[in-house]
Amino acid sequence: MTDPQSAAALAASRLSLVEESTRHLLHTVSEVKPEAVAEPSALPGWTRGHVLAHLARNADSLVNLLNGARTGTDIPQYASNEARDEEIERDAPRPVDVQLADLAASHERFAAAAALLPAEAWTADVRHRSGYIFPASDIPWKRLMEVEYHLVDLDGGYTPAHWPEEFAVAEFRRLAGKLAGTDLAAVELIADDTEDRGTIGTGEPGLAVEGPVRSLLAWLSGRSDGAGLRLTPHAELPQLPPLG
Repeated sequence: MTDPQSAAALAASRLSLVEESTRHLLHTVSEVKPEAVAEPSALPGWTRGHVLAHLARNADSLVNLLNGARTGTDIPQYASNEARDEEIERDAPRPVDVQLADLAASHERFAAAAALLPAEAWTADVRHRSGYIFPASDIPWKRLMEVEYHLVDLDGGYTPAHWPEEFAVAEFRRLAGKLAGTDLAAVELIADDTEDRGTIGTGEPGLAVEGPVRSLLAWLSGRSDGAGLRLTPHAELPQLPPLG
């Protein structure tokens, strides 16, 4: 069992990253023109308003998990997947100033809920909306993922090049690990700025893909077509399954 003090320290470190990323989010949204909220985001089928509504409601859903960890009860992240989708559709058309206020308020609720957890609560198991179980100390990282990835998806000037290095390295390792051993032809991944490496697919790598860790993560997460990455030997990048 994870030591409560270690779990609490890990959560605190991750919460500080969430605070910084949220500052970037609120600044980015504050510069979105009123008409742009209804324009397409980088996510197929979603406007920028959909992305903003999702970010606000996701913060509230993680409050549910934090409260469940604190009280020792199994509080669902969302009432249902259908309710989640309906809330996003409901909130997507709102004016950008309303979206911004909602994002700020929902973040405050998230931070306040996290501050109430005693050290031992960070070791509690919580349930993701898809059903899998994970420790409460991972909740801040879940929020960080939502903010950093969807900041890029807003297509409002925040790009993978803006990702914090700690986030980019950890997510590169996570996504490369998810693709290791899959049916893809083996590809070696080389981050030339952090010296991180990984191998995706199965078998002996016949292709090496090299570039900055943020560029590799953008490709692995489906937020880039891999332009600018170096391939040895010269070839085309394989098609990756959707990951996030």
